Amino acid sequence: MTGALENIKILDLSRVLAGPYCTMILGDLGADVIKVEAPGGSDETRKWGPPFQNGVSAYYLCANRNKKSITLDLKSEEGIKAIKELVRGSDVVINNFKTGTMDRLGLDYETLADINPELVYCTITGFGETGPYKDMPGYDFIIQAMSGLMSITGDSASGPQKVGVAITDILTGLYACIGIQGALLERTYSGKGQKIDLSLYDSAVSALVNIGSNYLMAEKKPTALGNQHANIVPYQTFDTKDGQMVIAVGNDQQFQRLCTMLGKPEYGSDKRFTTNPDRVENRSVLIPLLQEVLSTESTAFWQEKLQKNSIPCGPIQSIDEVVKDPQLKARDMFINSEHPTAGSIRMIGSPLKLSRTPVNTRRHPPDAGEHTDSLLEQLGISKQKH
Repeated sequence: MTGALENIKILDLSRVLAGPYCTMILGDLGADVIKVEAPGGSDETRKWGPPFQNGVSAYYLCANRNKKSITLDLKSEEGIKAIKELVRGSDVVINNFKTGTMDRLGLDYETLADINPELVYCTITGFGETGPYKDMPGYDFIIQAMSGLMSITGDSASGPQKVGVAITDILTGLYACIGIQGALLERTYSGKGQKIDLSLYDSAVSALVNIGSNYLMAEKKPTALGNQHANIVPYQTFDTKDGQMVIAVGNDQQFQRLCTMLGKPEYGSDKRFTTNPDRVENRSVLIPLLQEVLSTESTAFWQEKLQKNSIPCGPIQSIDEVVKDPQLKARDMFINSEHPTAGSIRMIGSPLKLSRTPVNTRRHPPDAGEHTDSLLEQLGISKQKH
């Protein structure tokens, strides 16, 4: 059974997370991905840890399956020649070097498009290739701070907080996937490639969604609400007798059912709480009333009752609980693979479930340069030169 992108060839000059995450998704979908690094391996995540397994970093493994690896010295004429030969047979080139680096290497879009006019050329930088910040280095933590995401994460007691993973890298990787596939689709009509200019900063700001829209409409500076929702009430965490859970009431009918289930139908008829705008306005009154009742029973007790009443809810699970979740097991979200150096490894699976062209793990995350000799041989380049 073939992958959805089986005939697409990707030349991946990116490292760390945003670019590799994008190309892993494309590889999961069947694309032939060649990961390019400097001799010895120049993806910094190879050394990020612990944990390591037989010297292989868990961080590196999370974003690099379904790829081949070639190591080339891009400071040498031979290395640049090899890249240009690989470009001839590629559909996509992706890199996340600092702005101007590919130009200095002679691997800018115009040069590579002359070699392959159908090439889709994707760059990922911190701030984009235009504007006053274009030469600034961009790291996820800095982007979270500058984009406003941290200002609305956490609460008044904690101060600004970052998301627990490099979320702006992940968002940019997803946007890169979307942009690349969109450009490939357009190419089927025009026969032409094009350049995609993506930045972590732009991607992070796009993720402000309703909070950003709220400000653009009302010009009222948002505050960090912790686990509360800016526009919906009640939509937050609550303490139970033995832990915490999330209750996410999305409409007035659900709120009425919640009040009845809690044995407090009078809350549902209280004019201060009848509609969602009323509840947002009076959240400081409503939430303590709900919390008082929810504190009397366990998370499991409320989970069962809420589900029976079709009220969205869920327990706050730790990662060890997530890994044991039977729903995720049924969805193949944790997969096993063999690695030539690390041995038996376990990875997070793909959320993409395609009926005719399902995702599969064809290749382990490669060791640095694992496929250099075979790939150079296919290009007709003597491996002694590298």
